[in-house]
Amino acid sequence: MKSHTLLLAVGLLFAAIPTGHATDRTAGHTAAPSATQPSPAGIYRFAVGDLRVTALSDGTLPLGIKPLVQGLQPERIDALLAERFERDPLETSINAFLIDAGSRLLLVDTGAGQLFGPYGGKLPVSLAAAGYRPDQVTDILITHIHTDHSGGLALDGRIMFPNATVHVGQADLDFFLNRDNVARGLQPRHYDEAVATVGPYLKAGKVKPFTEQSEILPGVTAIPTPGHTPGHAFYRVTSRGESIEFWGDIIHVGPVQFPHPEATVSFDVDQDAVRAQRLKRFAHEAGSGQLTAAAHLNFPGLGRLRRDGDGYHWVPVEYRNRE
Repeated sequence: MKSHTLLLAVGLLFAAIPTGHATDRTAGHTAAPSATQPSPAGIYRFAVGDLRVTALSDGTLPLGIKPLVQGLQPERIDALLAERFERDPLETSINAFLIDAGSRLLLVDTGAGQLFGPYGGKLPVSLAAAGYRPDQVTDILITHIHTDHSGGLALDGRIMFPNATVHVGQADLDFFLNRDNVARGLQPRHYDEAVATVGPYLKAGKVKPFTEQSEILPGVTAIPTPGHTPGHAFYRVTSRGESIEFWGDIIHVGPVQFPHPEATVSFDVDQDAVRAQRLKRFAHEAGSGQLTAAAHLNFPGLGRLRRDGDGYHWVPVEYRNRE
């Protein structure tokens, strides 16, 4: 999502990176935190095959829905929210996801860092609560270069994940890190933020872009889904016959866009392309049983999709707090 629709302007850093947190993880090997321990606020642990996956909250923010959603009348939007006992503005989650594969530790998106003012910026606290440090992350899977997905990469020009390689669609690098694109619709703020957060990793040679669907790491497939941004991508992660897909921003407002998947949002760079992507991907996933993880659905953002008439119904995962 784009920061200009936030209810408060960009402000100061919410929380500093924690240091010295006790962990069972050592270099090159992971002893995952015990799932028998109660999960602190801001994290939710689950398993996909042999992988230990943790949903991490970067915080929530009140998001103005009627100025955001395109293609529906305000009265219809209010009615859809009311069906869920919600209202505008809608409290919206910023989710990231950690994948512990033993020899590698993968992070899907990095939250907003200091760039959303009083909102977001809680990922470092959630990461520490899960029992990990930023320097243990080996790979970062960026769904797209919008502030609330890549803003946590760096702080004041300093790389926050010093041992990580950043994986991201080449088309997003070409769009967000080229100042000439300001004349083609790129907001100057987004260019500046991309340079400040992704830029240090590029200079350090720590970015590995992709251009097509491919296995970028063992068991990790990048799936380009352009529309929301030129290089927007899903990531499908598999282990022992089980899989999960990380959706990024193909869905923003669940109560509205699941029943009306044709509705777009003002954040979408290419409205027609993202509409086509959502209709295609939702139709493919509906009823398949595929576990999915979404960046802006209510934390932990995990569930499955079912067809519901002309729209869809999101089925959240059941809460579980045991091994």
